[in-house]
Amino acid sequence: MGAPPPAPAATPAVTLEHVAKRFGDVTAVHDAHFTIARGEFFSLLGPSGCGKTTTLRLIAGFETPSAGRVLLEDQDVSTVPPYRRRVNTVFQHYALFPHLSGYDNVAFGPRSLGLREGEIRRRVGELLGVVRLADLGSRRPAQLSGGQQQRVALARALVNFPVALLLDEPLGALDLKLRQAMQLELKRIQREVGITFLYVTHDQEEALTMSDRIAVMAEGRIEQIDTPQAIYHSPASVFVADFLGRANLLPARVAAVNGTQLSVTIAGGHVVQLRAPAWTAAAGAAALVMVRPERVRVAVAQLPGALPATVVDVVFQGPVVQCALRAADGTALVAHLGLGAATPILVPGQQVFVDWDPDAPRLLPPAGNGGGA
Repeated sequence: MGAPPPAPAATPAVTLEHVAKRFGDVTAVHDAHFTIARGEFFSLLGPSGCGKTTTLRLIAGFETPSAGRVLLEDQDVSTVPPYRRRVNTVFQHYALFPHLSGYDNVAFGPRSLGLREGEIRRRVGELLGVVRLADLGSRRPAQLSGGQQQRVALARALVNFPVALLLDEPLGALDLKLRQAMQLELKRIQREVGITFLYVTHDQEEALTMSDRIAVMAEGRIEQIDTPQAIYHSPASVFVADFLGRANLLPARVAAVNGTQLSVTIAGGHVVQLRAPAWTAAAGAAALVMVRPERVRVAVAQLPGALPATVVDVVFQGPVVQCALRAADGTALVAHLGLGAATPILVPGQQVFVDWDPDAPRLLPPAGNGGGA
């Protein structure tokens, strides 16, 4: 697409070296230390106020680090103003020029650089093709839908080939169906242009759908950085497990440690075998066993090693039936059951038996003792 010569493949697009940001007595970002590879779709995920937008603003240059360094392609830009950084930002409100056509909105950047009109036409034409607006370039923003306006904003941000495109919850203004469609479009566009995307969101579905890697943030700290699959199935902390989807978190105590295997007791003495976690779990230590609801099986006939429980509530949710359960000692569980022929018909008050596959549970440290990034 006529981009400037790329940096060596091994050079990260973005690097944060022990970056902190303080506003008076409040620390918004604590010791952020990670790299984002060239061509990677990287998401910052967390609740409102967790520091993810501040982290993005540090990379964009709208904020200056209180400590640490921000690097773009191994060049320290910690004190470089935003207009001199090779990054562009797309916000929730697209800020298109209402008096300009989609074509002229996209062409604004190349024209500001003084490029020749032939090069501008080539770049703008390619980008409008990538975002599937080649036939709508003559329309002004008011004549475009919300999703089309967003794609114009994306093309405008990409046309000067930034090192990274920073996206601050850009789908928040769209309705649910359009937002889901645009998740797939964003991932497709990112693959086609090959530019690093740094995406900020509080929506777990968005992060899981689009990202190559996710950094989960809480209270200004990075809790975990990993692939969507690893973060979902092997969370490092109670916060990550509970924030990313639904999780059963069962109070447990380590009974025995045998190399890479552990025995723990849950629900009034029920013994569970599972693999040892990355953190040190000594015999006698308190912990939590996490099992995702879709991994929980419910049977009406007694199974060897299964946990006896009582059905509390049954809710039909379309593709799944959500079943709330309670073990004999009061431990609460939730199971998401499919609608296949093998799914038992359950009613509140019914006695059932609960188990899961051996690889389903994960041992987590108690809340407040997170495993870290």
